[in-house]
Amino acid sequence: MAVTSLSTKGQVVIPKWIRETLKLKSGARFLVELEGGRIILKPVKESIAADLYGKYQGLDLLGDLLREHQQELNNDGKKR
Repeated sequence: MAVTSLSTKGQVVIPKWIRETLKLKSGARFLVELEGGRIILKPVKESIAADLYGKYQGLDLLGDLLREHQQELNNDGKKR
């Protein structure tokens, strides 16, 4: 368990070990709930598309797939 404080701007620091365990990055979003006098923060899972957006920018994935397919065809032709 860790202790943190509320800043004058209403901000709370989530301890590093929790951020690392949950793989939270700067800008992570949370659902905030109040349950019986407790504040519950639940990380909002981003969509898979949002997570992957831009990750493969600049790569020629289709070209790689075509080259791999051509190599397989060439290898099959040599086996016959």
